Amino acid sequence: MAYKNFKVETDSDGIALVTWDIPGRSMNVLDETSTSELDAIVKETTADAAVKGVVITSAKEAFCAGADLSMLEGMNQAYAKVFKEQGETAANQMLFEQSRRFSLVLRSIETSGKPWAAAINGLALGGGFEITLCCHYRVAAENPKTRLGLPEVKVGLFPGAGGTQRVPRLVPPQDAMTILLKGDPVTIDKAKQLNLIHAIVPAADLIKSAKDWIKGGGKAVAPWDEKGFKLPGGPVFSKAGMMMFPAGNAIYRRETYDNYPAARAIMSCVYEGLQLPIDAALRVESRYFTSVLRSKEAAAMIRSLFLSMQELNKGARRPKDVPATKVKKIAVIGAGFMGASVGYVSARAGLDVVLIDRDQESADKGKAHAQKVIEDQIKKGRAKADDAEKLLARITPTADYAALKDVDLVIEAVFEDRRVKADTFAKAQEYLKPDVIFASNTSTLPITSLAESFKDQGKFVGIHFFSPVEKMMLVEIIKGKNTGDLALATALDYVRQIGKTPIVVNDSRGFFANRCVGRYVAEGNEMFLEGVPPAMIENCAKMAGMPVGPLSLSDEVALDLGLKIMKATEADLGPNAINPDQKKLMVEMVEKQGRLGRKNKKGFYDYPEGKGQKSLWPGLSALQPKQLDPDTLDIEELKQRFLVVQAVEAARTVEDHVITDPREADVGSILGFGFAPFTGGTLSYIDFMGTKTFVELCHKLEAKYGSRFTPPKLLEEMAAKGETFYGRFAPKKAAA
Repeated sequence: MAYKNFKVETDSDGIALVTWDIPGRSMNVLDETSTSELDAIVKETTADAAVKGVVITSAKEAFCAGADLSMLEGMNQAYAKVFKEQGETAANQMLFEQSRRFSLVLRSIETSGKPWAAAINGLALGGGFEITLCCHYRVAAENPKTRLGLPEVKVGLFPGAGGTQRVPRLVPPQDAMTILLKGDPVTIDKAKQLNLIHAIVPAADLIKSAKDWIKGGGKAVAPWDEKGFKLPGGPVFSKAGMMMFPAGNAIYRRETYDNYPAARAIMSCVYEGLQLPIDAALRVESRYFTSVLRSKEAAAMIRSLFLSMQELNKGARRPKDVPATKVKKIAVIGAGFMGASVGYVSARAGLDVVLIDRDQESADKGKAHAQKVIEDQIKKGRAKADDAEKLLARITPTADYAALKDVDLVIEAVFEDRRVKADTFAKAQEYLKPDVIFASNTSTLPITSLAESFKDQGKFVGIHFFSPVEKMMLVEIIKGKNTGDLALATALDYVRQIGKTPIVVNDSRGFFANRCVGRYVAEGNEMFLEGVPPAMIENCAKMAGMPVGPLSLSDEVALDLGLKIMKATEADLGPNAINPDQKKLMVEMVEKQGRLGRKNKKGFYDYPEGKGQKSLWPGLSALQPKQLDPDTLDIEELKQRFLVVQAVEAARTVEDHVITDPREADVGSILGFGFAPFTGGTLSYIDFMGTKTFVELCHKLEAKYGSRFTPPKLLEEMAAKGETFYGRFAPKKAAA
């Protein structure tokens, strides 16, 4: 039988080689066709007496990147249709059967009576890795870049085709829970150590090795189907098991604050499933998977962290009429921490980098930063010595602006001061090629006004990196009033080249991310001035889903920088543009107490020398006008304030035409400042709550706390019409 996504060839020894190769795709993904065809292949090879065993592999560089999550989105749409037409019971039954289908296919491999070997030739994630787990033997080709894992929890799901049952039956419980709950992939060496794979062989021997195992009498029985099978960590109710599960539950609560249904379901699946025979355990897993699939958290995270991010990474916002550009050489002017980091990530991506500063010593310091980062990577086993040599050879530090003459893109990362930037533009323009694109990495100053100091404003654009550049995946591309399509396209192409996710925003003070996160930090200050205990402020923010508390974030950014931005805003826009009480607090902290934040080890927190843990500064209470009794405070309201104040600001950026595509607000808010990922982002938070309900909540908080919670006219209008952001501002499809 001929298949679209697979090729099946049976050799003279009766071993069927099943090669996965979806036409027109760079990677295999689990889609509807692949699932149906794999089912048919299992039936065909099981029924054919001439087939003695099966090897499954891939013709691509990777084995499989995981499931096609748009298929799951389609299942939810089908659920809604059946629910409307036939009721909840019928809809639930339909979703359970559909979501379980792949799990049953994999179980049929395991119980086929024919030995199956997985020949893993590269990356195997999610459902792709689950395929290998149901095979009786797993062999991987030697490749330090290969990763195996189950990352579903990162998009609000969990492995629903046996992953929560097979991994803890192969791996000790603590390791199994780490793999499932963190979702981080492992190297093949680690996978072998954990018993997730059986062997690692040279790539040239991969298929032969898999076939040899079958020819050598490989058993067609999974360990858990053998009589007398014992769990690697012992029974759930053994002494070891009871040490693991209560502690695991506590850690889960500490890490997630119970905001993630998928993480909770993983705990339940493993705990319940390990007390049952495998077939019953797989049914339990499928029931939980069906429930999680229907959750708003899964819908929001799949949309933002998979579908939308994928579309933005493929160039959804790129001007279609501009031919593809490939940046080969860039210049970064300003070799301080930010500029040096931009130089490093560019060189890491294979670009040649000129690092310019006011003198050679400063430029050399910028290159030394890159050397330190890559050396740290080598120590952690994430890079090799020759990687460092090649990377550093791409970076040329200099004080000579003449080095700009042959670059394709210039990124200015000098001090956040208009005059300093204008001087930099004047020096640079003398040496630029006619078509070179010039970008500013400003974090607050409007691009349109900065471009006034540049001759050709059409070639001027903002490229705003987030610190630390090496780790932060988001980059804001700021389109000034006169920024041309070529500048925008080049900026997007460059950001994609260095492996970051770009969002396009129109010009405004603070752009998108800083406007929203500024509200978060300010709300923490407001609570502090109201008399909320500082520890409660920090803990409630984390309970709401933020990665760090607002006081801690203020310290990281630097309190003196926050005060400087406050003063600059006041100077530009007048005294009504800032909160005088917050300014007074910052003046007290910075100018009177000398507390600048983490950088001088004194801010809202004290930072001990060495590796000691930071702690809130005991002197904080003396700076509070009053202190409230924590037992009288509404924790849910504190949590809401943190999320609502940011979401309202995000809605304002839509009204102000700074954000024109809801995908960028959602992806940008999660990647840029860690807005509670389980919500799907700032605008999804509003959409999934319901615009009308959100506006009512805004008015309740406005009456109690002030105009920062006032919903913009756009939101009022959408609430009246029952509209959503993804309905009213439906995103355009990605460019091909």
